[in-house]
Amino acid sequence: MTQPPSNQPPGFGAPDPNQGSQGVPPMPPAPPQTPQTPPAPQTPPPAAPGPYNQPPQPGYGYPQQAPQPGYGYPQQPQPGPYGEQPQPGPYAQQPGPYGQQPGPYGGYPTQPQYPAAPTPSGGGPFKGKPGVIIAAAAAALLVIGGGTWFALSGDDEKEPVAKPTATSGAPKPTESVDQGDGSGDGRNAEDDLNAGRKPGEAKINWLLKNNVDLPRNGADVFGPWIVGDVVVKGMYKSLDGYSLSDGSAKWHLDLPFELCTTAPEPATDGSLVIGVNDSAGDRAKCTELQKVDLKTGKVGWKKSVPKGTGFSALSDTTIAISGNTVTAAGTGNSHGYSLADGRDLFTGPTSGCKPYAFAGGQKLIAAASCPTSDYKNKQEQISEVDPNTGKPRWTFKLQPNWEVDKIYSVNPLVVSAQQRDEKKWTVFAVTPDGKLRSQIEGGKDKYAPKCGGGLVIFGRNLQGCTGVAADANTFYMATEAAYGTANAVVAFDLNTGKSKWRASAPAERTMTPLRMEGADVLLYMDASYDTGGAVATLAPTGGTPKILLQHPAATAQIENTFYDAGYAYGNGTFVVSAGRVSASNDKEEKETKTMMAFSK
Repeated sequence: MTQPPSNQPPGFGAPDPNQGSQGVPPMPPAPPQTPQTPPAPQTPPPAAPGPYNQPPQPGYGYPQQAPQPGYGYPQQPQPGPYGEQPQPGPYAQQPGPYGQQPGPYGGYPTQPQYPAAPTPSGGGPFKGKPGVIIAAAAAALLVIGGGTWFALSGDDEKEPVAKPTATSGAPKPTESVDQGDGSGDGRNAEDDLNAGRKPGEAKINWLLKNNVDLPRNGADVFGPWIVGDVVVKGMYKSLDGYSLSDGSAKWHLDLPFELCTTAPEPATDGSLVIGVNDSAGDRAKCTELQKVDLKTGKVGWKKSVPKGTGFSALSDTTIAISGNTVTAAGTGNSHGYSLADGRDLFTGPTSGCKPYAFAGGQKLIAAASCPTSDYKNKQEQISEVDPNTGKPRWTFKLQPNWEVDKIYSVNPLVVSAQQRDEKKWTVFAVTPDGKLRSQIEGGKDKYAPKCGGGLVIFGRNLQGCTGVAADANTFYMATEAAYGTANAVVAFDLNTGKSKWRASAPAERTMTPLRMEGADVLLYMDASYDTGGAVATLAPTGGTPKILLQHPAATAQIENTFYDAGYAYGNGTFVVSAGRVSASNDKEEKETKTMMAFSK
């Protein structure tokens, strides 16, 4: 048998139809939702060799993307672009914001197909712009596929001469707060959120509902982020900080134009760099960086990212933070800035392999695309780069036509890669000096990482995944489970790629790794119609999850209504927020519940 090169990861290959419902490595599970009748399981495609011509590996469940919200279209399941029926996986369309729920296999009913690309999703670090982005994608595809270029109408629109700037001030009553005692306007006075709380259950600190007049198609929600005693979220043209204990407004920041992207997590000093559109309207570019102190809402430096040219002009910007460096990147256009003062640190290469996205945290990892003699053959690589200079410390090349999908962890480095056309997926670990450490061997399980991030033209969000976690020697990943059955978390040895142990969720529950909490894995257990969610930890040796917060059963249906939910846990408080706010009319929009907090 031909062996893969020692410094390259083998691929997972497509699932074997003779082995039942299985596939490739994981993408994070969908947020807790009220289940619908499950769609019929789909027959997986035949097995295929991996990227290094090795025999097919035991299958993984093909990665599932974050739910994609709709923009006013009827939310009915539709066949896929090749006539296939709705099924889980990264190519299935996702539900709109009007109440569709995930199927039992982690997938969602499809929407009517757009001619070029899906609409943006909520919950992730980048939120896109619908109309012009789809048109731009179609234009780019025509250029690549047929060598024909055409201009989009309105390209000669003038940029505004004077641009508003972000302004912070006193907190605004942008959302109504119910503090759980029946006196807030989130619910009726006689309806105390904590009235049905049983012994041992967590209390509800507060519940927020939207009070912002949004565009017709709604708006994505960024966050939540917990910094000290403040929880922060961003939506549309503002950032807001709330008291973690009672939900009262701590600060409010007006933005001149729509919030379009953020770093996945704040820096260690509690600051965050966000991206704001440079103008109003569909043709706005996400080029304006703004530093914000999340503890106080005070703004720091502001920087305009140079706009790309050619295809790069169509690329969206994504942001990452590592130490004192913040990066902004899109296809063929990458930059590094000082987090302290915004000064330029480096600009990416203008020829050869060009970074299109970074993953931040303890290390700064770049994903780059390299030129080839044939546009049909893709070549990508990953590098650890010096945050001060942008120069690679080492480089790891993927085999041709394998693309970097996500960075599940930067330290240790765990990478998800795909062959999108062939629908093959691999997860592999890389050593600190850039050598292949292992490839994850998933066995017969299907996996369910959920990665936020909506439509990003040519760029890519590398971070923002739940359903996965890693410590120095172990990678943890959640399995998918059929409706009404428990899932499990599987631990893999990062030195061998082999499974070490699996821990099952309680009966009929689904648990999702969020991150490491000390030596333990922090989990969220989803809510159902009659069971509250829970925050738990799992020991590095496996076993039974230890419950930290058991949310009230009496409010399970409220907890279960947050569309494309985002989660944050800090200072003993768990916050769940909607990933998108949208409704069929203004009255319903302003009644939408946006954030909820639980504690002891």
